[in-house]
Amino acid sequence: MSFHFADPRPARRPSLTPMIDVVFLLLVFFMLAARFGQDGAIPVTLAAAGDGYSGPPRLIDVGPETLALNGRPLDLPGVLDALPQLMSSTEDVIVLRGTEDANLQRLVEVMQALSAAGFETLVLVE
Repeated sequence: MSFHFADPRPARRPSLTPMIDVVFLLLVFFMLAARFGQDGAIPVTLAAAGDGYSGPPRLIDVGPETLALNGRPLDLPGVLDALPQLMSSTEDVIVLRGTEDANLQRLVEVMQALSAAGFETLVLVE
């Protein structure tokens, strides 16, 4: 008894279309998931990591719409004008405290304004 098998089929070339689709999807995924550019960082000194506090109080309460320097309500230009009288140098510590309603963007805006005015040591407390 002998078996007769069918004639062998000619070899088919594998389709590259599914592989190209997968590579394209991976490319799109990694392009969308990638982060372009650099993250901005703001150097902030922790309240417990200093040599202590000296001199007159320089506490700025940052609210959503208001600022208060040592409990006295002022606008941002008023704070920038009043701070030099409380400081012996621009390296003196300025303490920033956000109120419950203030958002992070408001706190960053105040910090950037103080840094632009030349005040170097900003400490953030709760």
